[in-house]
Amino acid sequence: MWIFDLTISFTTLLFLIFTTALLLLLKVFKKNHKLRPPPSPFTLPIIGHLHLLGPLIHQSFHRLSTLYGPLIQLKIGYIPCVVASTPELAKEFLKTHELAFSSRKHSAAIKLLTYDVSFAFSPYGPYWKFIKKTCTFELLGTRNMNHFLPIRTNEIRRFLQVMLEKAKASEGVNVTEELIKLTNNVISQMMFSTRSSGTEGEAEEMRTLVREVTQIFGEFNVSDFIKLCKNIDIGGFKKRSEDIQKRYDALLEKIISERESERARRGKNRETLGEEGGKDFLDMMLDTMEDGKCEVEITRDHIKALVLDFLTAATDTTAIAVEWTLAELISNPEVFDKAREEIDKVVGKHRLVTELDTPNLPYIHAIIKESFRLHPPIPLLIRKSVQDCTVGGYHISANTILFVNIWAIGRNPKYWESPMKFWPERFLESNGPGPVGSMDIKGHHYELLPFGSGRRGCPGMALAMQELPVVLAAMIQCFNWKPVTLDGEELDMSERPGLTAPRAHDLVCVPSARINSFDNF
Repeated sequence: MWIFDLTISFTTLLFLIFTTALLLLLKVFKKNHKLRPPPSPFTLPIIGHLHLLGPLIHQSFHRLSTLYGPLIQLKIGYIPCVVASTPELAKEFLKTHELAFSSRKHSAAIKLLTYDVSFAFSPYGPYWKFIKKTCTFELLGTRNMNHFLPIRTNEIRRFLQVMLEKAKASEGVNVTEELIKLTNNVISQMMFSTRSSGTEGEAEEMRTLVREVTQIFGEFNVSDFIKLCKNIDIGGFKKRSEDIQKRYDALLEKIISERESERARRGKNRETLGEEGGKDFLDMMLDTMEDGKCEVEITRDHIKALVLDFLTAATDTTAIAVEWTLAELISNPEVFDKAREEIDKVVGKHRLVTELDTPNLPYIHAIIKESFRLHPPIPLLIRKSVQDCTVGGYHISANTILFVNIWAIGRNPKYWESPMKFWPERFLESNGPGPVGSMDIKGHHYELLPFGSGRRGCPGMALAMQELPVVLAAMIQCFNWKPVTLDGEELDMSERPGLTAPRAHDLVCVPSARINSFDNF
């Protein structure tokens, strides 16, 4: 009997050992399966995949994605990265796993120029939430947006007057520079209640700094990615960053000091722009800093960093968007003519188009969407993971940099019919194939994300979409545009490196006017 019991016990023991071993093997297999990374090109020691990247990073990523798939893993120096190039993956990263990818990586230039307290690059937390709320409901709230409507209107008229003078003289005008002046003057008055910070010298310096900041933020600095080069200033990158920061800090310190003196004279509770006007951003932030009872600490450096965030975001991206759109219209005259027909029908020929007219100009909005598709103001959405997660069946580790290539998504023939053709009709509900006609730009449709998506979507979208349609419509309504090119060549549509991927060369045109004066127009 005891032999039988022993046999049963031994059999049971073997069964338990076999079962345990099987479960361990399954667990290991499952774990290894989860740890499977996205496909990746061959990696070189130290530099990783740096040798595969050119100056236009989004285009390099696009080429690699066509070879290795819509989700690829790269190692830029010692930093792990993933690149997503489809709407489905964009949705999974930016919506399903939004909190896991709620952070952003700081480069050496970003840390220096933003005092390491930038709203745009800060982690998702109390400070970021407070500034987002302040921007959404105060600076860019309905009251302030309505208050600054006359200012936007006056700045557009100033811009058009410059174009009219050039047209009368049959002279070329640098449209790129004039658009930057326009957008910078609008945001400067919202920030400081002055046109580009005051004197023409200061205004020019501010515009120059804005362009230099967006350019250096978008440039690739080897020292950020290769540890061996961390303390080496390759190509003078650090020196350039320090020079920009020094000039920017001096200019902002002057503006803030002058405002503090003015506040001391008038009393801090009196609104800058009149009793019934809206407050500018600088007064809002100084009130918060001086109050000392805010839910987060606001220092002088925070104010300087926030001013930089909004100046760069509201100046360069909007100006570049108008410039790319006009360049496409010049290259596609049939689209230009159709847009003008719509404006003449809705607005007429005896008054200037206004912001109140733009909701009734669907073709203008279709043109803007089509331009955003081909030329997104920021071609790469960049995030950093704060925890491990699984996306598309692949394991993504914490501290991985995510690049969502919205430039590549907008040119993918799987999602867009004739993707390289500038065809605004695709966004008209009567003509758009499938759901494209009703597609919006608010971050709900991941085929088109010019302002990002989710919590970290661009807070300035409302302002941009107030400015952009009316500026573009006014340029179409009032002028014909002949580009100045070499030997009658086609307009160059190439890009140059930068955070905002602007055109490689400034757009210079000779405008011809459809009107003689704006006095009664």
